[in-house]
Amino acid sequence: MQPVVAYLEAPVRPTKSPKCDQTFVSRIGGPQNGTFTAPLLHNHRNHSRQCLYTFLAGPGQRVEVVFKSFNLRGSPPDGSAVGELPSCVHEYMDIYSEVQSSEPAELINSPFGGRYCGAIPPRRRISMYRAVAISFFSNKNVSTDLFEGTFRFINASEYEIGIPIAGSPCSYTITPSMSINKTGALISPTYPGAYPKDMSCTYQFLGESNQRVRLEFRDFDLFFGGPHCPFDYVKVYDGPDNSSALIGTYCGQQRNLVLYSSESSLFVHFYTLPRTANSQNRGFKGIYEFSESFVKLDFIRENDGIHIRGSECDQKILSNKESTGFVLSPNYPYPYIQKTVCRYFIYGMQDAQHLERVRLEFISFNIPKVEHKDKGESNCTDGYLKIYLKGQETADAYDKFDYELCGNETQRVISDGPRLAMVFSSGELQGRGFKGKYTFETEYKIPGTAAPDGTCSFTYVSSSKKRGELNSPRYPSNYPSDTNCSYLFLAEPNEQVTIVFDHFKIKADNNVNATAGSYGSGACFEDWLEMYVVYRDNNDRLLGRYCGLTAPGPVESPRGAVGLRITLHTDQESVASGFKARYFFESAKSDAGDCGGNFSNEDSGIITSPNYPAGYKAPGRGMASNACNWVMTARAGYKLSINFEQFGLEGDPANRGCPAAVLRLWVNVDSDQPPLELCGEKPPIEHWHYISTGQTARISFTTSDKTVGAQGFRIVWTEIQDSGPGPPSIGLLCESTYHFQCAAGYCISDKLRCDGVKNCGPGDDSDELHCDANSTHLPTFLQTLVLSIMALVLNTYN
Repeated sequence: MQPVVAYLEAPVRPTKSPKCDQTFVSRIGGPQNGTFTAPLLHNHRNHSRQCLYTFLAGPGQRVEVVFKSFNLRGSPPDGSAVGELPSCVHEYMDIYSEVQSSEPAELINSPFGGRYCGAIPPRRRISMYRAVAISFFSNKNVSTDLFEGTFRFINASEYEIGIPIAGSPCSYTITPSMSINKTGALISPTYPGAYPKDMSCTYQFLGESNQRVRLEFRDFDLFFGGPHCPFDYVKVYDGPDNSSALIGTYCGQQRNLVLYSSESSLFVHFYTLPRTANSQNRGFKGIYEFSESFVKLDFIRENDGIHIRGSECDQKILSNKESTGFVLSPNYPYPYIQKTVCRYFIYGMQDAQHLERVRLEFISFNIPKVEHKDKGESNCTDGYLKIYLKGQETADAYDKFDYELCGNETQRVISDGPRLAMVFSSGELQGRGFKGKYTFETEYKIPGTAAPDGTCSFTYVSSSKKRGELNSPRYPSNYPSDTNCSYLFLAEPNEQVTIVFDHFKIKADNNVNATAGSYGSGACFEDWLEMYVVYRDNNDRLLGRYCGLTAPGPVESPRGAVGLRITLHTDQESVASGFKARYFFESAKSDAGDCGGNFSNEDSGIITSPNYPAGYKAPGRGMASNACNWVMTARAGYKLSINFEQFGLEGDPANRGCPAAVLRLWVNVDSDQPPLELCGEKPPIEHWHYISTGQTARISFTTSDKTVGAQGFRIVWTEIQDSGPGPPSIGLLCESTYHFQCAAGYCISDKLRCDGVKNCGPGDDSDELHCDANSTHLPTFLQTLVLSIMALVLNTYN
């Protein structure tokens, strides 16, 4: 029931002093509009005066008041500067538009509509019930031309938009049976006048089971208190009451606000905050429609889509981690509804662990197109499907589409990022629409040719691109956990491939036993990067395993190899930023590279870096790398002793690896064991001495285009008698009288005695003792005896 409102016309009372109150009443046959002005006051005694203007509408009517001019003394409260208070003191106007009784004494019980002064007139007022009261106060001697306005009595039926709900003056239930064409107007209680404060109105739209509700706001003006609308608001719920799912909360000024129910009901709640500050917003006006012709949402629900509440047929599709499904036009496979716009938002996963892209392929496509003589004009002027590879979500981005499809054409597309958006617009012509298959694929953000199965496998072929970049998944962001990636570089038969690392940070394992940085399988057993040389027989050879900050050194594929392969493994624990590297395909060099050599049937030799000891330099301009390869081969029954006398390369194995220059040493070229990777500087007190496990050893020194230069190295290699595994025995008898036994027990060629090179290894110069010009060599058995005594003496002092 509506509240009982009693309006009594005040009786005329005789008075000795002139009265300024005015009353305007709607009577049958009487005027329904008019004007009102400020009173003409002659107040020579400077007494304050207060005048009451009462506007009383008839049953079924309301009052509309509009101010044409306004010029009262003072500054309005909302516009006064700090320090100018109080405001509106000497002259002001109070407005009451929710009056339920015409008795002046009852105004104190009516909600206060605001106090006004200054030159800005109050906005239009529509009475909430049947009356509006205006109280004018002034303490001026003479008042004239202070304000002027018009009033009219209007029909109240347009505000009665449904079946009234008991206990509220502005809540209604609306059903399709209330109008012939199932449409009507939705209007706030005092629109277009300023709406009251402290008000709660609800509008319950209840359609039939096969209907949906459409609500279009054509004018919307509420007080804006912030993006979350904490003060005045309109809330729209997708169902019969406020326990239903919320479509949205709206305030401020809204344009093109059109909302749809998902099913047959919709609930609207209009709320205004109780407050003292003036607000003169006009509220809202819109139209509603119940219809069976709106798009049925089965094509969304039956294909794992999620209807976007409030829209007619917009949907979002969320990945279930590398999932796949179908996306359809409305009513597919039957002809779609004309003049409909549906938006599709397809979202791949995007978080700290996952990043996906969307692959879309159309299985069926039929949107009639219009042929134009002007070839420059689009044929998709009636209906179309626009595709946005970056997943545009704002209206101002819809003109920047990547594909516009119509006719019977099909297309395969891949999103540029984790989102893909589509806009389907049907025109006057009908078609069957479309059916597409979407697939969510992991997006690695790795340049290169991706594997067709979507795994983290990438191929780099010389015939496609001679140089380029590669990186870990999602670089420079952290790579995902629980991932295995492969990078394969395939050179032409007359080419080699070089890889240089510019950034490297793979999660290390805090192995306290690691003595050479985060390098090798002993230190890297959670996350790691491995490099391989690829041969034609698919017999890949491991170059090294790396983690932490230990960047791999530059690497050239050896002559005769097919190329190189990199693998990245990450476990299920924490992650890091990964790596970035460059690759180069260049003409093949000789087996020795830019320098180096092949040594066999020799007793000993010296290997030095280019330009030693003056220091090696970076490769020539335009070259990716320089490589020097040395291969030493001992005779049958012999091995190799390799002693680093001096060593200084740029790099720091423990902290940043060897990204600019590196020396690799293979002590057994026939095994699958990776080479030893060296850079940095050898302290003088340290001994770097290695014994080959077979007859052959190999050394490779590689510099890159980021090389700065350093002193380099000097390495002495010597052929020694194979004494089996472990260190040699002092009592070992050398096989020939032409062999010399070092103090450490190694048997070397007798020709190396007193040649100026220490061939017995670090800390042992026994082969260079007693080398004056008059001395003669002792027989081998006496040498052995002397060396044994020397060894015993050394052991005694040690």
